[in-house]
Amino acid sequence: MSTATATAVPTAAPTAVPTATVADVVAQVLTELGVGHAFGVVGSGNFAVTNALIARGVPFTAARHEGGAASMADGYSRFSAHPGVLTLHQGCGLTNAVTGIGEAAKSRTPMIVLTADVAASSRLSNFRIDQDALALSVGAVPERVHSAETAVADVTRAWQTAVHGRRTVVVSLPLDVQASPAPETTTVRRPVAPAPVRPADSAVRELVRLIDESERPVFVAGRGGRNAGDEIAALADRVGALVATSAVANGLFRGHEFDLGISGGFSAPLTAELISNADLIVGWGCALNMWTMRHGSLIGENTRVVQIDDTAEALGAHRPVTLGIHGDCRATAADVLAAVGDTAQRYRTAEVSARLAERRWWNDTPTENLSTADTIDPRVFSAELDRLLPAERLVAIDSGNFMGYPSTYLRVPDHHSFCFTQAFQSIGLGLASGLGAALTRPDRLPVIGTGDGGFLMGIAELETAVRLGTPLVIAVYDDAAYGAEVHHFAGPDHADDVDLSTVTFPDVDIAAVARGYGATGVTVRTTADLAPVAEWLRSPQGVLVIDAKIAPDGGAWWLAEAFRGH
Repeated sequence: MSTATATAVPTAAPTAVPTATVADVVAQVLTELGVGHAFGVVGSGNFAVTNALIARGVPFTAARHEGGAASMADGYSRFSAHPGVLTLHQGCGLTNAVTGIGEAAKSRTPMIVLTADVAASSRLSNFRIDQDALALSVGAVPERVHSAETAVADVTRAWQTAVHGRRTVVVSLPLDVQASPAPETTTVRRPVAPAPVRPADSAVRELVRLIDESERPVFVAGRGGRNAGDEIAALADRVGALVATSAVANGLFRGHEFDLGISGGFSAPLTAELISNADLIVGWGCALNMWTMRHGSLIGENTRVVQIDDTAEALGAHRPVTLGIHGDCRATAADVLAAVGDTAQRYRTAEVSARLAERRWWNDTPTENLSTADTIDPRVFSAELDRLLPAERLVAIDSGNFMGYPSTYLRVPDHHSFCFTQAFQSIGLGLASGLGAALTRPDRLPVIGTGDGGFLMGIAELETAVRLGTPLVIAVYDDAAYGAEVHHFAGPDHADDVDLSTVTFPDVDIAAVARGYGATGVTVRTTADLAPVAEWLRSPQGVLVIDAKIAPDGGAWWLAEAFRGH
C-alpha cells in the first residue's frame, strides 16, 4: 500500500484594491461634467489628482514650467467646447503659474485650475501661502474642496462658475482632504445652463431708432460677440452696416464683402478712415476700450455709440455710450433683426466695396521698405510669410513691439484660429498659449508670432512643442531688444542720451538654439532667406523656428498708443 503525499496548491495573494480618495472624486466629477484637456507640471501635491484625470480618459500634456502649462490651458480653453484643466503643486507650483492664470482671468477664459494646498494643520510648511488671496488678486475665482462630504458640491460649483460664468476658477485641494477616503456613493448632477439674457423691448426699439436715423453704421464685435457672428452679420446685411472686430475676435466676419478687419490700433488706414467716419458705432460684446477705439480717436464728435453686453457693469465702463443694452449678443441681434424695417444700403456703397477690395488689408497697403543688407522690414517679412503659409492656419500672438505685424498680416480663416493673449500684456505667453490652442484645431497649421524677448522668456516650452511632434511654425521677430521700451524711451519725448543698455542685448543665434532643442532653425535677413521656409512648408514635419532679424521700425504705432494710455 502506497502512501500518496498531498501537495498544497499555493493560492494567489489577494490583490489590494486602492481605496478611492477625494482626489478620485474630483476627477470623477470633472469628467462627468465635461472637461477637455489637462496641462501641468506634476509634483507630489497634484500627482494623485492628475493621474485620476488621466485614468478617466482626460488627455494630459506635461509642460516644462507651470507658467507654460497655465498658458497652454488658457489657449486651449479659449477655443474648446469644454474647459481646459491646469494641475499644479501647492505653493510654488501656483506662484509659478500665476501670470498665465492672470491672463486667463482677465480674458474671462473658462478654465479650471486644480492646485494642491497644504493641510490646515501644517502651519509651518514652507509651501503655505494664501492661495485664495493670490487667485483673487489676479481676477480669478477662488474655490476650495473642504471635505469628502462636500467634494462633489465644491467641484460642481467650480465647474459651473467656469463654464456658465466664463471665469477662471482656482480650486485648492488640501493634501489631507485629497487623501481622505471617498464617500461610499457619489452622485454628479450637471448644473442647468442659465437662459441667455434677453434685452428689454424698450432697448431694442431705441436701437432700431438709432439705426433708422443713421447713414453710416459700423458694427464692432468683440469677445462677447464671437458666438453670435451669424446673427450680427445678418442684421448688418439688413441695415447696411460695415462689420469689424476687436483683436480677440479677429476673423469673425472673414470673407464678408464689407468686413473691415480689426478695429483699433491694428486697423489698416482704410479701416480706420471708414470707422472714424461712422455716425453710429455698435459694440457687440466689445469693451470699446483704448485698444479698439484708439483712445476714442475712431469715434467722431457726433457719432452715436451703442454697447451691448450680457454683463451689466461692462456697459459704459471704458467710455460714455449713447445707449447701453444689457443682453446676450445673439439674442439682441435676433430681436433687433425681427423689429427693424426693410433692407437699406446705408454705408454699403459700391465705392466702399471697391475700396475695401483694393486696400482692406495691411498686406495691400504700400509702405516704405526699411530693410537693410542685414535686416528685413517686419512688414515685408510678414507679408511674404502670409503668402507662403497655407490658408488653413491657426495664428497665436505673443506680446511686444512686433505684435501688430503677425496680427494684421497673417490672415486667419475665421475667429477659431486667432489666439491673442494680451489682457495682461505679458511677454512670453505666446508659444505656450499657441500650443494649447493648436490642440483644438489639429486640421490647421499652428503659427506663433513672438519677439526674441518673449520667445527666450518662454523657451522651456519649445521642448514641449518638439516632444508633441506636430508641425508648428514659430516666427521670431528678432530685434535683439525689448523693442517696445527701446522705442518708447528713445522717442522724441525723451533725452537723446538715454541709457538703453538695460533693454538691448547681443544678437543671439536663435535658429541655432532652436536646433539644439530638436527643431528646424532658419535665419532670415532677406526675402531670399525664406527659401528654406517654403521648402519646409511643402512637407511640414516637426517644429520650424524662423529667426527673422528685423529692421528697427521706429516704434510700432499701436504700442505708442499703449504707452500713452498708461
